[in-house]
Amino acid sequence: MRSLSRRKFLGNSAKAAAGTATVLSGLSGPSLASAIRPKKAAPNDKVHIALIGCGGMGTGDLADFLRLPEVECLALCDVDQHRLDETVQTVKELRGRAPDGYRDFRKVLDRQDVHAVIVATPDHWHALPTILACQAGKDVYVEKPLATSIAEGRAMVAAARKYGRVVQVGTQQRSAPHFKDAVDFVKSGELGRIRFVRAWAYLDWKGSIGNPKDRLPPSYVDYDLWLGPAPRRPFNPMRFHHNFRWFWDYFGGLATDWGAHMIDVVRWAMDEQPAGASSVGGKFGFPDDIRETPDTLQAVLEFPGFSMVWEHMIGCGVGPWQREHGCEFHGQNGIAVVDRNGWEVVSETDMFQQPDRVFRMMPRPRQSASDDGHLAHVRDFVECLKTRERPKADVEIGHLSAIPSHLVNISWRLKRSVKWDSAAERCVGDAEAQALVGREYREPWVLPKS
Repeated sequence: MRSLSRRKFLGNSAKAAAGTATVLSGLSGPSLASAIRPKKAAPNDKVHIALIGCGGMGTGDLADFLRLPEVECLALCDVDQHRLDETVQTVKELRGRAPDGYRDFRKVLDRQDVHAVIVATPDHWHALPTILACQAGKDVYVEKPLATSIAEGRAMVAAARKYGRVVQVGTQQRSAPHFKDAVDFVKSGELGRIRFVRAWAYLDWKGSIGNPKDRLPPSYVDYDLWLGPAPRRPFNPMRFHHNFRWFWDYFGGLATDWGAHMIDVVRWAMDEQPAGASSVGGKFGFPDDIRETPDTLQAVLEFPGFSMVWEHMIGCGVGPWQREHGCEFHGQNGIAVVDRNGWEVVSETDMFQQPDRVFRMMPRPRQSASDDGHLAHVRDFVECLKTRERPKADVEIGHLSAIPSHLVNISWRLKRSVKWDSAAERCVGDAEAQALVGREYREPWVLPKS
């Protein structure tokens, strides 16, 4: 079995910061030396963590956790024995001590010496480990999007509050300085009244996933446990590991994958909840592959004070403003555009003064990002473990920011508009839509009620 090299392990922190996407140009990942030889922390300051899910996002998260001197990784968990063994060996090489390995996350939660867990599983496995960890008195860093359904997200918030746990969602833009600068500018009022917002993801580095036949699961994978609360299905390599995100049983496609990031920035800046959604699109780019979620989608989201468009395309890389991803805030005086590489402001114009065009505000040239935010996001979580304050991407922030993405998908799946009561967190006058607010669990798994 090929071992996971230290270089690859540390490189995953850059991939995690990019959301398994492109890496910010000009920014480097953690140095090997800093991860191997962090400054020493006093014994009483030690934070004992465990990783549940040893894939690309999980090992990327863990690499940044291990850059902090007070953090020690005591346990790893994955249903894929190969991934588990590779990550155990890599952590041993980095820190001189092999963490214990488990196939079942519940054995990790039974350990009294683990203070916090990283939940970096496929999305259908976010809710249960997070809630059960809270019940076990452990804090949680959970990857985005928070859950596969709105009801699961609310249950995760309830558990965090009931048991007094710190739960951070992996939307690292909340800790990136240039995103904060852009959001602060939007909130300053200089753009004037904002009437329209757009968020998008155009990803040319994703394409067809083909149409392979079902087969027996690998002998080193506990496939029944991998399915967990999801429906029982035959094993297919394109429904597994990275590509699980294109199937409704486990994920919500690009609307939740990148929508969790970009729509979160919109919510951060605008601080409103949606009142409804209407989506169009389909499998127009790759109609013959086995992906279930749409590869092309445009959605209009209704908010009390503005309208918003979410759009995504797989297999194309030139989105609005010539950027593959981002957010646009269109005010009366100007437009602010932000993505992971920087932000800028473009002035609106006034044609009433013809023949000369009048600009309504001073533009701001593009200001490049200096920090991807991922390490700072991890550090914020670890600091909150000590102070017991709520982190920058607290679980309720993650829950509320995921709702627009879920509504986009509900609308697309039903082929009609949906109305949303944000106070009650219910779809209005539509039983089919309301059924998709939650999801059924396969026995014997049950979503705990706090």
